[in-house]
Amino acid sequence: MNEKPGNRPEEIALEHARAGDLPGLLDILNHYVLHDHCTFDTEPWNCADKQPWFDGFDQSGRYQLLVARQDQNILGYAHSGQWRGKRAYDVTVETTVYLAPDATGQGLGARLLGELLESLRGTGALRAVAGIAQPNEASNRLHHRLGYRVVGTFHRVGRKFGRDWDVTWFERDIEPAQA
Repeated sequence: MNEKPGNRPEEIALEHARAGDLPGLLDILNHYVLHDHCTFDTEPWNCADKQPWFDGFDQSGRYQLLVARQDQNILGYAHSGQWRGKRAYDVTVETTVYLAPDATGQGLGARLLGELLESLRGTGALRAVAGIAQPNEASNRLHHRLGYRVVGTFHRVGRKFGRDWDVTWFERDIEPAQA
């Protein structure tokens, strides 16, 4: 999964998260918690409270966490997680991608999420879904580029920064449908 070194884009390694990555992930996430509506978290996370989430990922199952790393700096991450709690939904994962603010607009989100989707093949996950708080044109374009399609919008389902936000849901196959 590590990519070859070379020019700037190739210098960035995409790999499964390692022990010790959580503080770097929280630096990215907490930026958005405090400054953006793309996450409906309203209070910054600390390592102790987020550790169980971090420990729930593995390298070969349905729930994976990939990071983009340049040198020892984490530039972004993408993960898959449980979509709904009922067992019949286990064939569906919810995907998420976050980038450090200075790492956006360079195609890194597409690389990370694309690599995650590839690594989910053969795990039993058949479908990926993503909920995107609106407006978010960059994330909408990213998901369309990776083969997600819009299935609908829930209106005024989140409140943050004193405002109501809509969430548009996207879906795509991980494995082709059986005939």
